[in-house]
Amino acid sequence: MARWSTAAAPSGMTMSAAGDTVGMTTTHRHPAHRHDHTDAPPLVVTADDGLLADLLPLAAAADVSPVVVHDAAAALAHWSRAPVVLVGPDAAEALAAIAPEARARVYVVTRRAAPHELFRTTLALGAEQVVELPVSAGWLVELLADLTEQLPGRARVIGVVGGSGGAGATTLACALGQWAARSGPAVVIDCDPQGPGLDRMLGVERRDGFRWDALCQTTGRLSARALRDALPRSGQLGVLSWYVDGRVQSLQAFAAREALSAARRGHAVVVLDLPRTRDPLLDELAARCDDLLVATVASVVGVAGAARMRARFVDHPSAGLVVRGEAFTDDEIRRAVGLPVRARMRDQRGLSEAVDLGLGPLRSTRGPLAGAVGSLLDTGRQAA
Repeated sequence: MARWSTAAAPSGMTMSAAGDTVGMTTTHRHPAHRHDHTDAPPLVVTADDGLLADLLPLAAAADVSPVVVHDAAAALAHWSRAPVVLVGPDAAEALAAIAPEARARVYVVTRRAAPHELFRTTLALGAEQVVELPVSAGWLVELLADLTEQLPGRARVIGVVGGSGGAGATTLACALGQWAARSGPAVVIDCDPQGPGLDRMLGVERRDGFRWDALCQTTGRLSARALRDALPRSGQLGVLSWYVDGRVQSLQAFAAREALSAARRGHAVVVLDLPRTRDPLLDELAARCDDLLVATVASVVGVAGAARMRARFVDHPSAGLVVRGEAFTDDEIRRAVGLPVRARMRDQRGLSEAVDLGLGPLRSTRGPLAGAVGSLLDTGRQAA
């Protein structure tokens, strides 16, 4: 099975500390057309038997069976449907000459150091980059492996943030993950190093697996399969949290972006537990969420805190409130905060005991918490 490593980036590409790609082998970027034929095999275009002898074992390691064609004209029949196109140097110039439609995820693959002429051909073809073997074999396996593991459609990413202290945002995030994992792979991501720790909330703190400190020491592309296999899990629920000794005190941008990207590719639902701290990276992660839920208490202090949080995320198109308590009506809270109430719940008896027993906050499908998270996730499915 393919694994990701710190040396996963192709030759000619490095990752900066901020997660940006620098030193790319090509300078041209075509529009990223979407191709939704997720069940179609990748396409290999080459008549070079030596290159095929190198590529086909890599495809087998990734558990994919590519379509192989030997000339440019034959490639056109598969060009738009293939999720990834790998072009040999022997076919690249002829393929560029017939100008197939611009699309994403086209790579020119070579067995030797690429000459300058090959970079010009890659640019004319509209390919993303030149990939050199064997140095980039691991990266290529991970790229192909992701094709077999991506779930149909686009994973739903839900951010949860507290409108005020004690609002229960972390409890809500854990419960959302537990409910989502009943019907498909889900993951909760702990973005707060000063929080209680989602692995402890969900009873997986003693299970082996990667925490943030391991991810923050890596560079390169992180595959969905590698992340899913590396995290401590409870059934279909994965948890990305922090070591209890606090070896990493803050999120690093490149690790956070890679983790979210890999989680989105390999799960049906991704839940981010966001701290109330104002930080550019946290605001960026919140902006990447399909839904942003502000947890608050139905009190004067809680509503005032939620209003301040609303001002922080004023541009988010899908923000809403989850309210605990009944002191104010939904309409009163909406007018005060400027956000709709997505769900409301009463305090739940036995919640602390369930967490202390390692069961997580959602110990059954009944009760106020289960009703709230069930309605939130069901509403999202209907909207999709």
